[in-house]
Amino acid sequence: MVEEEITKTEVEKTSEESPVEEKPVSKAKGKRQKRKARFSPQIFKFYKVDDTKVTRLRKDCPRCGKGNFLAEHFDRLSCGKCGYADFKQSKK
Repeated sequence: MVEEEITKTEVEKTSEESPVEEKPVSKAKGKRQKRKARFSPQIFKFYKVDDTKVTRLRKDCPRCGKGNFLAEHFDRLSCGKCGYADFKQSKK
């Protein structure tokens, strides 16, 4: 009878102590490394550099202001930000 009590208590302990799965520890989410700011070589399409003088090669958008260039299409100039369109004069 004593053996039965021991086995019952052992069974109860094992049922209470169900195996707890440990989750893998993930790395702490903190600050990420900042990347070095790089500029696109495409920017050289918009400016011409002569010694110490810089000139813009494209027109600025009159609505958006300086820094927003108009895209050159075959029949118009258009702004991608605000949708402004300036139609070219056709030569006839």
